[in-house]
Amino acid sequence: MPVRHDEAVCIRHWDYSETSQTVGLYSRSSGLMRAIAKGARRPRGPFGGGIDLLSRGEFGAIASAGSELSSLVEWTLLETFPHLRMSVGANRVAYYAADMTGRMSVLHDPHPDLYDALVRVLRDAGAGAAALLRFQWVLLSESGWQPRLDLHGVPPDGVVAFDPRAGGTVAGSPEGSWKVRASTIEAIRGVAEDLPVPADAGTQADRANRLLAAYLRDMLGTEPATMTMLFGALARS
Repeated sequence: MPVRHDEAVCIRHWDYSETSQTVGLYSRSSGLMRAIAKGARRPRGPFGGGIDLLSRGEFGAIASAGSELSSLVEWTLLETFPHLRMSVGANRVAYYAADMTGRMSVLHDPHPDLYDALVRVLRDAGAGAAALLRFQWVLLSESGWQPRLDLHGVPPDGVVAFDPRAGGTVAGSPEGSWKVRASTIEAIRGVAEDLPVPADAGTQADRANRLLAAYLRDMLGTEPATMTMLFGALARS
């Protein structure tokens, strides 16, 4: 079988034996994949002592017939994102982004824009809420779940309704919908339109991130621990 080369971020890993690892990778050209790296934990092996979580590298892999598990034969480390180990906030953002990438992706379904967004948020984690907001929007867009952001006439109090079951903003105030500031929706629309995020938009970006996280939680039907650690209590229908 030919060796397929690509670059990826390690989003999960498990010890397979005393010398080997099983890894979950999100790659640029192949999307989500799982692979076994035999001998990865040997200090002088082909993987230099193991593949670290939240590291980026170039790899070579051989697909296994009849199995979802590829065989990793090469791994060249490209980037380690050291700031993630020095800041609790950045670390939580990074773990959340990696976790959600895995949960919202289908095996071997490539989305280069999502890969680029994952790398970008790992580099910018801890630099402000805007980086996470852009990542969450790309994640939703690439997985086909981006919410509608229409504003159906903004009331004087500036509060509109967002219904996760209906997939976005709705007219009126249906039962089970969330009350959301129109400015929060505008912040997400700005990211969707690839507009620069204003330097003073931190609070709006925080609210927008919480809204998108709650929407993701309702679609998944579960609240991952990485989400709880990052956001705490979120809105519920």
